[in-house]
Amino acid sequence: MTASAGKPHDRTPVMNFIDNRLDRLAIRRSDADWIKDQLSRSDTEVVLSTSNRLVLPADDPSRIGLPLGRAVELGADLEEMIFLGLDNDGNRPYFAATTPQTDEEMEAVAGVRVIDLRTLALEAEYSREHLSALSQARALVHWHRTHRFCSRCGKPTKLAEAGYRRDCPSCEGQHFPRTDPCVIMLITDGDRALLGRPSRLAEGMFTTLAGFMEPGETIEQAVRRETFEEAGIHVGDVRLLSNQPWPFPANLMLGCHGDALSSEISIGDDELEACRWCDRAEVRQMVEGSHPLGHRIPPAISIAHELIIGWLEDVK
Repeated sequence: MTASAGKPHDRTPVMNFIDNRLDRLAIRRSDADWIKDQLSRSDTEVVLSTSNRLVLPADDPSRIGLPLGRAVELGADLEEMIFLGLDNDGNRPYFAATTPQTDEEMEAVAGVRVIDLRTLALEAEYSREHLSALSQARALVHWHRTHRFCSRCGKPTKLAEAGYRRDCPSCEGQHFPRTDPCVIMLITDGDRALLGRPSRLAEGMFTTLAGFMEPGETIEQAVRRETFEEAGIHVGDVRLLSNQPWPFPANLMLGCHGDALSSEISIGDDELEACRWCDRAEVRQMVEGSHPLGHRIPPAISIAHELIIGWLEDVK
């Protein structure tokens, strides 16, 4: 069975990181002079990041970057500037860079705010467009921080293509940023949805099942395999409904709906600490905050929330 478009819902998705409107201008990345010109502009902003958190202008959600000079003062390396793109509204150039300073050291700096992207998204102070651009920045910064050395010969690598490649001067190897595809699926059996609870989630939260795709595997095969491995449920038809970049650190979540062929749950690995079938009435309680046991679904920033709400509202 092949993935197909799901039935659209008459609602605007609320999940984050899907509204990146920067013009990435991939055709200009190899033009070193053009990139240098963008860096020299007075309106250029640099999204700065530590190994774990973003370093943003304090008390100004209208801006996501620091002036180039300020970013360099805080440890950004001019040779490691990653070009994100141009703002389509004002043509402002955006770059991303990392600082070797720790979170604690940056928290002591005046005029900046140190915060992780997930918390920032939950606070809902920044626009969806800015959060999406920040997700691009965080994913790229993480890749560069973890790929300083060549996987072929072990020698140091250098930034190339304005940050979308790293080259090894020793063995001439070329390395590209990675995006890891994950399936995330709402499995249903009539008017019941299969929800699980990984131990890493906050107490009382139940969500859809999810897992990484493996080499040589289709989306449908991954949905069926992961569901059976985690919950012992066989799945038949699978439909691809939506997708979401998830920069923790660099995933692409492929949102699916699957029809259960069996109903007896058997938690088969260490991924879940609980898994159960929930009817629409119970899921509504989770959404409304009236569940007698305090159970709830993930926040609106995630594709899991979108899948659950979409199913809940799609009452025949």
